[in-house]
Amino acid sequence: MSTLNIPAPIVKQQTITTSGYDFITLGALVTRLDPGIIPFEYASSYEMHVSGGEFNVAANLSRAFGRKTAVVSAMVDYPIGRKIESEVRKMGVDGFYCRFKHNGVHGPNMAQVWSDQGKGVRAPVVFYNRANEAAALLKPGSFDWKAIFQNGVRWFHSGGIFSALSPTTPELVIEGMKAAHAAGAVVSLDLNYRAKLWAANAIPGTDPVKTAQSVLSRIVEHVDVLVGNEEDLQMGLALEGPKVDKHSKLDPTVFFGMMETVSKRFPNIKAVATTMREVLSTNRHDWSAVLWLDGKSYQAPTCSLDVYDRVGGGDGFAAGLIHGLLAGKSPDEALRLGWAHGALLTTYPGDTTMATLEQVEAFAQGGSARIQR
Repeated sequence: MSTLNIPAPIVKQQTITTSGYDFITLGALVTRLDPGIIPFEYASSYEMHVSGGEFNVAANLSRAFGRKTAVVSAMVDYPIGRKIESEVRKMGVDGFYCRFKHNGVHGPNMAQVWSDQGKGVRAPVVFYNRANEAAALLKPGSFDWKAIFQNGVRWFHSGGIFSALSPTTPELVIEGMKAAHAAGAVVSLDLNYRAKLWAANAIPGTDPVKTAQSVLSRIVEHVDVLVGNEEDLQMGLALEGPKVDKHSKLDPTVFFGMMETVSKRFPNIKAVATTMREVLSTNRHDWSAVLWLDGKSYQAPTCSLDVYDRVGGGDGFAAGLIHGLLAGKSPDEALRLGWAHGALLTTYPGDTTMATLEQVEAFAQGGSARIQR
């Protein structure tokens, strides 16, 4: 038996067996079709990456940090589903699935995200095909949380992307968070406010922004650790703050200035963190990160990134930060691990990590890109 070792502000004392999970996430699994730097209408081939904003964190924690992780999701029993299951296993992530049959014509489907890489002054383009998505059919009662958490869980995570898919997915998120709290886990949410998703799934005649704010606010009442930038906080939670487009993207003043508002509105929140990115061009970014924990503010260094594929950098940051907190690192050390891993992830194709723990730790401690012989 072992005791959790997480900094006091977010610790929940518990004992778990060695077979328990470090991290379990709830979210949609998708495929990302990537034509590289070729615009979609000119591309003749696409790379397929298995992805999902929530799943990526579990995959990163497993591969780069050696954590025992699992994903709770929908799965369709057809060839694309089998491809996704295989890739989930390759990342060392266990799957707890609510399974659906495909009717051979309409679905239900595993969703597709189309995202090219852009180049230089040409920004990446992202759009979705989430028609009749299996994950949107998930609802309270879809999973046996007692069985999933029976051997223990240290951290439970979900996100705003999954919450935007249908009227039932937010209720499932809240159900999972309540069960995770009962099991003694730390609970986190990546706000990941996506206006396109909330607008597309809005009930006719309703305001999608107000719907998102109402839904996400109810979810955040059950959260210990929040991942989100100033725009996520303002647009997703209706928190007041300065206009986010009126300050430098690397200036933490607005973010830290909003923490008093966060703590008053949501006293259950122990920590808030986000990446900070100044996009100079598609392939050149200045990169930093910030953490507010137990009333104290921390900022990572700023570095310049030569970006290969920017998708997944934020999920890489979340994974490194969570690993650091699970490992009992100081807040500054945990933040640097998240900052370093997120930076490294932008140098690989695809949405999930190819970094080693040694590479992450070296960069977090001030390493360079000198050749390793």
